[in-house]
Amino acid sequence: MSEVTKCPRGVEGLVTVPFQESSTPHVTGPSASSESMTPVREPSRLSRLLLFGALVAIGPLTIDMYLAAFPTIVSDLNTTESAVQLTLTATLVGLALGQLTIGAISDAVGRRIPLITALSAFVLVSVSITAADTINSLIILRFLQGFTAAAGMVLSQAMVRDLYSGSVMATFISRLFLIVGVAPILAPSIGAQFLHFFEWHSIFWGLAIFGLVLVGLSLFMVKETLPTERRSAKGPKPVIASYGVLARDRRYVGLVLTAATAMGALFAYISSAPFIFQDLYGMSTQEYALVFAAGAGSLTITSQINGSLVKRHHPANIMRIALPVGVVVAVALLIASLLDLGVVATVAGVMAIMGVVGFIMPNSPVIALNDHARRAGAAAAVLGASNFVFGAIIAPISGAFGAASPVTMAGVMVGCLSASTFFYWTLARPKDIVATMEWERA
Repeated sequence: MSEVTKCPRGVEGLVTVPFQESSTPHVTGPSASSESMTPVREPSRLSRLLLFGALVAIGPLTIDMYLAAFPTIVSDLNTTESAVQLTLTATLVGLALGQLTIGAISDAVGRRIPLITALSAFVLVSVSITAADTINSLIILRFLQGFTAAAGMVLSQAMVRDLYSGSVMATFISRLFLIVGVAPILAPSIGAQFLHFFEWHSIFWGLAIFGLVLVGLSLFMVKETLPTERRSAKGPKPVIASYGVLARDRRYVGLVLTAATAMGALFAYISSAPFIFQDLYGMSTQEYALVFAAGAGSLTITSQINGSLVKRHHPANIMRIALPVGVVVAVALLIASLLDLGVVATVAGVMAIMGVVGFIMPNSPVIALNDHARRAGAAAAVLGASNFVFGAIIAPISGAFGAASPVTMAGVMVGCLSASTFFYWTLARPKDIVATMEWERA
């Protein structure tokens, strides 16, 4: 299949760039000539979807699997709720810095080697966490775990941009959210089962095993998607120059801030949910897992609806509607929390907000990466890193004002979604996006 995508902005210039989904894999390195003699069957789009979904899932699993253990960790390590929330902050900071580092490196050396190396390190760090017996050691190791887990998230997105463009890429990313959405649905349930039969350290044995599976899949199934001729020069100067181009792109910066602040609403929920539903509302770990699954399921469903909508509507227009709706829903949740309407109102409000996020998160990277195909690793890294940096800021803020308070959670969500709407309209400017970014309807 082939598709023509107009790139009206960025250093690529005002050009028409042909895009073709490869019928043969990219081959690099010394053995290129010999390997090209033998036709190799290219993975189907479904196979890639499942593979990339597994790689992206390492992030949500690393974040979410141990959330149900927060109260247990507080007691076991003789620490405080705020200190345990710092382990989540450390993980998010690690995910952010890991994406910035690994994404830029992959633009120069390719995607496959950094992926396999980082996933192997993830396995070792996960095993080390099983021996953690102090809150300080847990915080440090969770940072390292997040740093190495970042490879699966940023490189899968970069590989999607290497392979697809336009509405095909938008639909693929939306479908990817179906796989990704399963991870946070299952993660608390899986973590709860570990807690039911074992102690909380065992959760990280599970993550180590999952990482080992991903290493095997990457070794045997991941093919290099970035050919040598499309790679950036090696060394710090090209990396700095690449990030400089991104920083000067107003639209890109606006989309990064739009996505990051919208994700802040998600992380306000993630960091507060265990204490709200287990401590305040008295739910068991099993009941909490079901509530968490409901929110993740809402995000997954709307992301799939988005996958159909982008075939007929420009993603910028979809976001133009979704963001104001998100602000209204967040305000409604805040009012319900102030009136103390109870757990049903809280769950319903959270599910609605997660549904809105399901329209924002697939479309932001599609628009942002459109003008930066030649630096997809760095562009995807800044997008992902910004999400987790903002999440790392939001988690302790939620804890400082009351981790078990739905009022605090809802208030932070209102602020985050209002900021997201502001950045989208003032910096990203949806009317300009629609006017200059061609969109081929299916």
